[in-house]
Amino acid sequence: MSSSTDDAATQAAGRLGFTAGQVIQEFGYDDDVDGDLRSGIEAATGTDLVDEDYDDVTDGAVIWFRDDDGDLTDFLVDAMTVLDDNGPIWVLTPKAGRAGHVSHSDIEEAATTSGLHAMSTFSIAADWSATRLGTRGRGK
Repeated sequence: MSSSTDDAATQAAGRLGFTAGQVIQEFGYDDDVDGDLRSGIEAATGTDLVDEDYDDVTDGAVIWFRDDDGDLTDFLVDAMTVLDDNGPIWVLTPKAGRAGHVSHSDIEEAATTSGLHAMSTFSIAADWSATRLGTRGRGK
């Protein structure tokens, strides 16, 4: 990875709000994920991403999700199992027009079913969009 690609990936990872020392759990890894973004997240946290089988407390979750990956609600429930109370969940989906694209309404429906809500969506990498999910706080 060139230093300019590395800088861009680290900046993109920074938009996810992850910081040094955090443990980030990754779901849905496959050969189509954005390797530069993954490396950027690891550079921002200074730790390797942990996989779906990790069973200690995590500070955040990244879910790579495509249209044919099954039920997003199941992924969200799994991510929340070991997630710290205020940890963010980011759903990374192929952008519109790309194979495997997931509509925002589908993400919102899965989030609502899981007791979460979609907060923001933006382009995070060449082929991927990021949607931040958060818990519904009382009276906030």
